[in-house]
Amino acid sequence: MRIVYHLGAHCTDDERLIRCLWKNREILGPQGIVVPAPTRYRTLLRDTAVTLKGRAASRDTQALVLEQIMDEETADRLILSWENFLSYPPWVIRSGRLYPAAAERIRAFTQIFPEIEAEFHMAIRNPASFLPALHSRLRGKSMEEVLGGADPRNLSWYRLVEEVRTLNPDANLTIWCDEDTPLIWPEVLAAVSGHAPGTVLSDTDDLLVELMSADGIERMRAYLAANPPANVLQRRRIVSAFLDKFVLSDQIDMEFDLPDWDEDLVDLLTETYQADIARMRGLEGVTFLNP
Repeated sequence: MRIVYHLGAHCTDDERLIRCLWKNREILGPQGIVVPAPTRYRTLLRDTAVTLKGRAASRDTQALVLEQIMDEETADRLILSWENFLSYPPWVIRSGRLYPAAAERIRAFTQIFPEIEAEFHMAIRNPASFLPALHSRLRGKSMEEVLGGADPRNLSWYRLVEEVRTLNPDANLTIWCDEDTPLIWPEVLAAVSGHAPGTVLSDTDDLLVELMSADGIERMRAYLAANPPANVLQRRRIVSAFLDKFVLSDQIDMEFDLPDWDEDLVDLLTETYQADIARMRGLEGVTFLNP
């Protein structure tokens, strides 16, 4: 069995991935892919990790935890998703870093099942939009409090991933950009679930429904039905064309009503983000999903 951890990050997925896979659990089940309800494992895993204090769980403890998570006796892949695996929102930024406790937390969670192979999946997001979104989520806190004294120009996704790989050298990570998710959503679902080629999942348009007008969604679905794409790239081109024409601007335009948050800073954060992406693509043990 392999345990698959979907790590978030915050302000990227908003539970879409686990909702979609949960809806398709009866399709995935015959392939040995188990998608338990999040209520069965989130608090359980957190409390177990705290109790273990970094120690490896005994086989009895592992069996007891698995028994509470899944009803099936065996599985090829067990899908676990929680945006708070890496941190709770108030502690996303500490000591001038993004998710400074991520590497330790991943190690703590894998120690619950030390004999089971694990893989990790995560979306990252341009700090130019990620930080304002996190600020909006932490209501009542100023941006200065959210940053905790950090310079936003020094926050690095690459550093986070490098730290995770250093402390967890056997941890394989699959990463994608949140900005690309509308175009690569089927590939994201396939990477996390590991379902067989040709598997048809239902309710996979939730994200596009949020981004496009109702008329646009209807037209896109009709076009795809009449003209099934021959490959992944062709589907992306079709989706991109419909997004360009029918996108709801209020869903993609973010206003930055923050002190000192000007266009120059946004450009600089974007450049740093692109540099982080380029460096991550060269890291051993990291698979990057490209649009």
